[in-house]
Amino acid sequence: MGRSLQSGNPVIVSSFHSALFHQFFVILLIGAGLAIAFNVVRTVQFRHLKAEARPRFPTTPAWEYTEPAARRILRTGFGLLWVFDGLLQIQASMPIGLPSGVIQPSAGTSPGWVQHLVSSGLTIWTLHPVQAATASVWIQIGLGVWLLVAPRGVWSRLGGLAGLGWGLVVWSFGEAFGGIFAPGVSFLFGAPGAVLLYCVAGLLVALPERAWATPRLGRTLSAGVGAFFIGMAVLQAWPGRGFWHGGVSVHGSPAGTLTTMVRQMSHTPQPGYLSSWVSAFASFDAAHGWAVNLVVVVVLAASGAALCTGRRRLMLVALTAAVVLCLAVWVLVQDVGFMGGTGTDPNSMVPLVLLMVAGYVAMVRLPSRVAVPAGSPPAQPGRPWWDRLTPAYLLRAVAASGALAIVLVGTAPLSLAAANPNADPIISEALDGTPNVVNMPAPPFALTDQRGAPVSLSSLRGRTIALTFLDPVCTSDCPLIAQEFKQADEQLGGDSAKVEFVAIVANPIYRSVSFTTAFDRQEGLDRVPNWLFLTGSVAQLRAIWNSYGVLVQAVGAGAMIAHSDIAFVIDQHGRERSVLADDPGTGGVVAQSFSSVLLNRIDAARHA
Repeated sequence: MGRSLQSGNPVIVSSFHSALFHQFFVILLIGAGLAIAFNVVRTVQFRHLKAEARPRFPTTPAWEYTEPAARRILRTGFGLLWVFDGLLQIQASMPIGLPSGVIQPSAGTSPGWVQHLVSSGLTIWTLHPVQAATASVWIQIGLGVWLLVAPRGVWSRLGGLAGLGWGLVVWSFGEAFGGIFAPGVSFLFGAPGAVLLYCVAGLLVALPERAWATPRLGRTLSAGVGAFFIGMAVLQAWPGRGFWHGGVSVHGSPAGTLTTMVRQMSHTPQPGYLSSWVSAFASFDAAHGWAVNLVVVVVLAASGAALCTGRRRLMLVALTAAVVLCLAVWVLVQDVGFMGGTGTDPNSMVPLVLLMVAGYVAMVRLPSRVAVPAGSPPAQPGRPWWDRLTPAYLLRAVAASGALAIVLVGTAPLSLAAANPNADPIISEALDGTPNVVNMPAPPFALTDQRGAPVSLSSLRGRTIALTFLDPVCTSDCPLIAQEFKQADEQLGGDSAKVEFVAIVANPIYRSVSFTTAFDRQEGLDRVPNWLFLTGSVAQLRAIWNSYGVLVQAVGAGAMIAHSDIAFVIDQHGRERSVLADDPGTGGVVAQSFSSVLLNRIDAARHA
């Protein structure tokens, strides 16, 4: 009673891995189909060439710009990051552990409106953990592959836009806007959120290639990073935020903010050498917190000012200093991002370095023009469009289509789950076990309902019965179980007239009709027409408890009653079809999930 799901629950983990395997198989089938389509188009093209006995494409060269080096850095760098993030999502703890281990803590100190927004997205994940976790895997891997295989053209820009869109979703609902609205925001702790930097990169990749033809875009990007550094330096230097003192308490305040954070990170599971580095830095900051913060403030302010000048030599020195600072923070403070707890990305320093380097390269290395074969011959009447595609473009289009298919494999089940307000049955099954399917005559009963009318099993023939045992004065599990049954009835809709929800009193002391009617009013069950709460004499009740295998006993000198949390589904012919544990755990999502399981078993009994 009162149990809750653990992140490593074997039922959830097994279902998660099984879903990943099946979706991977679907992706392989899609890849095979695209490969066949590519070869079919190439075969048709070749036959047309052979039949016409003429060159496929004109030999007159056309002048095109190569992909800008800065854009290539962003596209490949963030493509690899997206793939890596997707692989991190395969961790067994993701379906259950991500909400409590990552999302809730990130929003815990944010304003109420941020927490409300995050909770709306968190609801989808908690109701459908397997679908949400698998979707995160394939969407992020698909985005990464998309960026890697599409170096230029419309497909490449669409990949950038897709990364921007998904990044905004993750930044808002998964990172609580990177904590920028929470107290204690700091460059050292990952502000403004790693995924926002992914969004910036996606936007830059989505720009037309002509935007990279001049140094202007590089100067703008470098100046933006510089302004960000200056702002972070001001926050880092602001008095009273706990960064100027290390391990020494000031005016009754706890140890320094940075020292406390790093000490916590050093105790998370990670390789021994990394833990020793982080622990050593925590000790150093505890002893020299003022000096450490001074170095961070000076490097941020000076580098930011230099990046804003647009002077190449000065920017190169600033870039070098900023990269060194970022790498030091990444290892010694952020614990390489994914080592501390349920890591989902390498945190903010690596993407920030990519943006800085790309900004500088965009200034000093402009794209060059090269002679390449013309992309396709002029359109000719009667020639199909696929016959005018160059092999290179066709290959890029097929590869990008495959990446898009990977994204859709994740998006489709997540969209369906988001539209379903009912919790997935796997949650209840993970807590209480899979329902036991049986086929035997249900033990008879003849009792009195909450209105004083006689009710027997035989009088309910022709209707499917969902039966459980409740204590009318219980204040813990029984009200939750009653709500599970009520939710199941609401989900039945027009079919509710064919189903009877029945509870039998599981208390030898408080068993009168007055207690059952009071319980019904309390739980809103007095307005449910197909709800029955049955009671009788102690002898009658004990006989029924024994026949259904329900344990009922007084605990603590009669202060409370302990009883089995168990439910039965009986078909319209009076035969037991399912036996379910209905422990509601901590309520909430588990209770909603049980109502889905109960509905499934009711439907199976109705059609048996």
